[in-house]
Amino acid sequence: MGDLKYLCGFGSEFTSEDPRRPGSLPEGQNNPQRCPYGLYAEQVSGTAFTAPRHENKRSWLYRIRPSVIHKPFQKLDGAKYLTHNWDEQEPDPNQSRWLPFDIPPPSQSVDFVSGLHTVCGAGDPRSRHGLAIHVYLCNASMDKSAFYSSDGDLLIVPQQGTLKITTEFGLMEVAPNEIAVIQLGMRFSVNVEGPTRGYILEVFDGHFKLPDLGPIGANGLANPRDFLTPVARYFDEEIPGFKIVNKYQGSLFVAEQNHSPFDVVAWHGNYVPYKYDLSKFMVINSVLYDHCDPSIFTVLTCPSTRPGVAIADFVIFPPRWTVTEHTFRPPYYHRNCMSEFMGLILGAYEAKEGGFLPGGASLHSMMTPHGPDDKCFEGASKAELVPQKIAVNTQAFMFESSLSLAITKWGAETCQKLDAKYYECWQNLPKLFSENVNV
Repeated sequence: MGDLKYLCGFGSEFTSEDPRRPGSLPEGQNNPQRCPYGLYAEQVSGTAFTAPRHENKRSWLYRIRPSVIHKPFQKLDGAKYLTHNWDEQEPDPNQSRWLPFDIPPPSQSVDFVSGLHTVCGAGDPRSRHGLAIHVYLCNASMDKSAFYSSDGDLLIVPQQGTLKITTEFGLMEVAPNEIAVIQLGMRFSVNVEGPTRGYILEVFDGHFKLPDLGPIGANGLANPRDFLTPVARYFDEEIPGFKIVNKYQGSLFVAEQNHSPFDVVAWHGNYVPYKYDLSKFMVINSVLYDHCDPSIFTVLTCPSTRPGVAIADFVIFPPRWTVTEHTFRPPYYHRNCMSEFMGLILGAYEAKEGGFLPGGASLHSMMTPHGPDDKCFEGASKAELVPQKIAVNTQAFMFESSLSLAITKWGAETCQKLDAKYYECWQNLPKLFSENVNV
């Protein structure tokens, strides 16, 4: 993709035009009788027209052809394990852990869309409430096709392999330890080189926002300036049989057209795709004793209608210093009213260095207990409490939700990666109770 350029800022009002066509953005209005260069004006709305101004999301695209030029959508059986049927399996409250999900072998060509596999989720995109957690497992680029979701925003977390993403707004390159957000309705295509794997959090309710900082103050966590949006880049291409794949009410549909959908010469607005480098996260941490709540590691949140309660939070556990005194430093034993889906991008997670591996995952459902394994507990209980940098060369993340998540049949059975012995990592925790207070 060459040297890519980006606009910086989160939730900003941007303007962008391809430098090959200066003056392509109309001046002073959105929808002139005749647009410059004979372009079509097209608005993409991410919220209701009447949403409050501070929540209103929309962008105007100035394109060579309007996106309405396509043949009728037809049902597509293109991703066998993509589903929103949360009743495939009986409910299972047990701790769940998956070994790394298998990437297709070179003999089998699988692109980003056909490589989508749903692991768990809750809710219903028809009622615009809920979420789905997918993994993508692919080894081939999308050929003469584009994809978009009519169900929700896609937060994409690469774990292996760099994604080269072409969007209607421009080009992005997203590597492991970066994320991308492609919002509801935005069309994109993914090119890859070799084995590629990652995670997707899809939210049906609304859009991701930066968490409120409260007593932290004006600075910290993910800073708005570090979010990057692509600049306009158009492709005026006649491509017979180009496929537009639409994820609609949990199913895939395909329509054909004879041109590239990436023909946007200029655009302006605040409803855009964006990327973020997780290494730029400004970590907030405890500096004396005990733990702050893991919410201090929230990068993005999709809030519910209940104050302080999220449909989904995207949380990371990056490299950081630990200096607390008189404190058990790893994550403590915990039962949570939220569901916690974790993945590992790289390195070794401090609480379970053995079975929780890059490219795998875990799910601790609401009110199901979890915490460090026996080896971690033993080591941390006796460790000298000196300042120590932890999670070096490691990046774990969590999709946390107020919803109770159901595992799909693919996640429970078909993938054959669910670790039936996960529970054993806690079975050797000893009884340490003593009549002596100073144990």
